[in-house]
Amino acid sequence: MKPPNLFFSILLTGMNAAVRAVVRMGIYVGAKVYFIHEGYQGMVDGGDNIKEATWESVSSMLQVGGTVIGSARCKEFRTHEGRLKAAHNLVQRGITNLCVIGGDGSLTGANLFREEWSGLLNELLEQGLINEEAVSSNSVLHIVGMVGSIDNDFCGTDMTIGTDSALHRIIEVVDAIMTTAQSHQRTFVLEVMGRHCGYLALVSALACGADWVFIPEMPPDDGWEDNMCQKLSESRSRGSRLNIIIVAEGATDRQGQPITSSFVKDLVVRCLGFDTRVTILGHVQRGGTPSAFDRILGSRMGVEAVLALLEASTDTPACVVSLVGNQAVRLPLMECVQMTQEVQKAMDEKKFDEAVRLRGRSFENNLSTYRLLSYHKLDSELPNSSFNVAVLNVGAPAAGMNAAVRSAVRVGITEGHKMFAVNDGFEGFAKGQIKEIKWGDVGGWTGQGGSLLGTKRTLPAKRLAKIAEQMRIHNINALLVIGGFEAYVGLLELSSARDEYPEFCVPMVMVPATVSNNIPGSDLSIGSDTALNAITDTCDRIKQSASGTKRRVFIIETMGGYCGYLATVGGLAAGADTVYIYEEAFDIRDLQVRNVIKAKHIHIDRSVTYILCSARQGRDPDYTIILHPEIALRDEPIVELLSSNVWILCCTEMRTAMKTLPQTSSISCTQRKDAACLTAGRTSSVTCSRSDANATFLPLDVR
Repeated sequence: MKPPNLFFSILLTGMNAAVRAVVRMGIYVGAKVYFIHEGYQGMVDGGDNIKEATWESVSSMLQVGGTVIGSARCKEFRTHEGRLKAAHNLVQRGITNLCVIGGDGSLTGANLFREEWSGLLNELLEQGLINEEAVSSNSVLHIVGMVGSIDNDFCGTDMTIGTDSALHRIIEVVDAIMTTAQSHQRTFVLEVMGRHCGYLALVSALACGADWVFIPEMPPDDGWEDNMCQKLSESRSRGSRLNIIIVAEGATDRQGQPITSSFVKDLVVRCLGFDTRVTILGHVQRGGTPSAFDRILGSRMGVEAVLALLEASTDTPACVVSLVGNQAVRLPLMECVQMTQEVQKAMDEKKFDEAVRLRGRSFENNLSTYRLLSYHKLDSELPNSSFNVAVLNVGAPAAGMNAAVRSAVRVGITEGHKMFAVNDGFEGFAKGQIKEIKWGDVGGWTGQGGSLLGTKRTLPAKRLAKIAEQMRIHNINALLVIGGFEAYVGLLELSSARDEYPEFCVPMVMVPATVSNNIPGSDLSIGSDTALNAITDTCDRIKQSASGTKRRVFIIETMGGYCGYLATVGGLAAGADTVYIYEEAFDIRDLQVRNVIKAKHIHIDRSVTYILCSARQGRDPDYTIILHPEIALRDEPIVELLSSNVWILCCTEMRTAMKTLPQTSSISCTQRKDAACLTAGRTSSVTCSRSDANATFLPLDVR
């Protein structure tokens, strides 16, 4: 591990979350961190473009899109003379570690700069611009890269910074378009970014259930025009009122001829006569507020990048921080760059299967899944199967449940199985609310929230006999349960009853779908990402309100029960000052954090909020966000911050007293016995007539 006199620098063509993480992690380990404004151009020009970063300089930037320190293409850096100037500017400040956030071009340039570093120092020494001591103390340049690209076109990582936010922009547009398309029975052709990579087009087509997609890696087979028109016509004949076609801007046919959105539109109008419109999203995909996933990804990668620089030795090759599975890992930079270049080479040579393989397992799986869910085989093409599968939702509704049901139903039908839909969870199962579900029945389900099948938290333990009877009546051979912790417990109850009920001796599979993300064995549950985005959006709005008010603290209560995932990760994505969760026990003294007075907002897990607020057992369990300290349920205690920097947990009478007598040295409460006061200013004690003793007094450390 290097000593704390370590220097970092940042070149940015990506997300601000990564910048913030590198700066704060670097400062945390005792390093001196510099911004390089305007990318490589700023490194070449030097001067005020290279400035030291502080902890406060990266505050309130998580919700800002683009880059706050600027980015620019630099032709001069491509020359030896330009890199010599850049080296001189870095040596003057003792910078020997670079964290570069950009695409494969930026990362390749950084690696070339690293390879030339020793020669550049010798040239500077010969020219008299630096001395021997400077050469010795700056002899090695370490490079760590992070990939910032909305195209997700870098091999070696499952996701690049910025991709998820771009997908959000696309899906928002698709959702808006679908309403008008369905009303007027129109066909819409959407052109999305992706000149050399079809990731955005492919995943957005998968997410919205598009009828057809064009991507550069896998051009359509010859004769695709007739095949596409036939599919669109069949979709309309089954009752669909709209068609969605997504085109990547770099899409071509097998001969390398471009397939443009206007060409597709003219084809549909000429062959089918459908009312067809074109929407080109353009740079809208690059803008806007970052999604929760991108903020978390950038933060995790930034921390890992600093650790990589701390652990680098003189012979450590340049690395890139990537996301593999759900883990931030370090991979050799140039190996990933070369693999990325191999993809384009394979496409140029018309080796399209090889290009898809080189894109990685995630891309391959997305492509095969889209094909499976979008192509409806004829009955004569289906394999013979006597397998009956029941699908049901259990637990609280979660965004994405309907998409999971759609996928399960269509995959099952493709395999020749008979699929049954169960309404209202295990309770509906016991009542016989079961019916066969067809391919077209789940059309358009991907964008629908909640649970279209209906879901309840009821467990099956008291209805085992009736559920077994329904399984026998409908000859159910397998169960697919999509839901939360209740679904997990429910399947355990069914499997435990197999000795008594042989009907339960069938395959049972659970798909985790809960905003709480509390299912054992799963890194991420369906619905939790949407919940995180809702939390992050709310916090962004709260920040705007808080920025115009001094000494205001916002307390945000999230769902989660006994799992602090939403509060913890939501706090990370929104930049919360403090997070309180069930998994980490705390008492009222833990509120004496030194920076709480400076806080703009604080995330608190729902179950922990009950402890802070002494909530009664009968409190409404609905999701609640206290947007302002003054807002509270009538006669419920709240946490309040007064102008004198006083934290007080109080009932209505005490709150009124504090507002009317801000200079008082004591306050009496005649209503409740659970009053407590945390003070750094005027109030020194709290007395409650219904309590056996005075309430707790704790001075607040404001150093």
